[in-house]
Amino acid sequence: MTRMTRRTTLAAAAAMALLPRLAQGQTGAADEVVPLWPGSPPGASGKAIQRKVTEQSRDPKRPDRWVTGIDRPVLVVKRPARPNGSAMLVVPGGGYGFLSYDNEGTSQAAWLNARGVTAFILLYRLPGEGWSRREDVPLQDAQRAMRLIRAGAARYGIDPGRVGVLGFSAGGHLAGSLATRHSEDVYRPIDEADRLSAAPQVAGLVYPVVSLVAAFAHAGSRDNLLGPGSTPAMQKIRSVEARVDAATCPTCLIHAADDGLVPPANSLALFQALQEARRPAALHVFENGGHGFGVRLPAAMQAAAWPALFATFAGAHEVAFA
Repeated sequence: MTRMTRRTTLAAAAAMALLPRLAQGQTGAADEVVPLWPGSPPGASGKAIQRKVTEQSRDPKRPDRWVTGIDRPVLVVKRPARPNGSAMLVVPGGGYGFLSYDNEGTSQAAWLNARGVTAFILLYRLPGEGWSRREDVPLQDAQRAMRLIRAGAARYGIDPGRVGVLGFSAGGHLAGSLATRHSEDVYRPIDEADRLSAAPQVAGLVYPVVSLVAAFAHAGSRDNLLGPGSTPAMQKIRSVEARVDAATCPTCLIHAADDGLVPPANSLALFQALQEARRPAALHVFENGGHGFGVRLPAAMQAAAWPALFATFAGAHEVAFA
């Protein structure tokens, strides 16, 4: 057994031992759960972090769980009955203070699976829960997640060149950060997976937080990510619209004009930056829908059309939907 093989085997054994604790609360016994890190994640301070799942819904048929206390970030794999070889990293929102696991995680995986797309729900660490370099923690997890998906492509039955990212609200900020900062060194490589690209093939950003420095910035997400009292320089470097370049993937932006929490100016600013960089982009601003609509809007609401629009956009950029 070579040194690399031994190290990989030990890491896998350690990960398997963690699964019962990782899977408690928001996942079920049958869920396929993949730990991101073979041991403590980067920036661990030794502070005890307790998983907490809070049910927001009163309808048992429509769960709406919010998750906090994520000490061991994971991917929850949702496989379609008829996989078409494409995959999507699904990034729930929650203002970097919690994760909206069902509305922006499991519900998204269900419609993706119905169209043949393998979904990987990212349960990423929350910056304010005791990590050093808190501002880098979510992006560390997102980069690592994309690399692990590609490293396991054969096992998941997917094409490593057809992996996109789909993010919501603050998860849209994280997905946008992955699209624009995928090659930035935010953690020390630990294994062969970290040699792979973290760049998504396509990005879907739904009512995303984009700017942390503009007047329309969502202050809660900004402060949860950077901490209170952050400087304009810190805010600008982590504003997605300021990081667009020639390597930014094709991006589809979805927003509602009546979003009273994260103004559509966020999507408009990013669309303009993508246009200026001559990157493929689509922008859909619906008359109504508010914020946090996920895929649960009545068909009569205009924003309910967004999944079909995103599927068409992604298909045009090599991430196929059945």
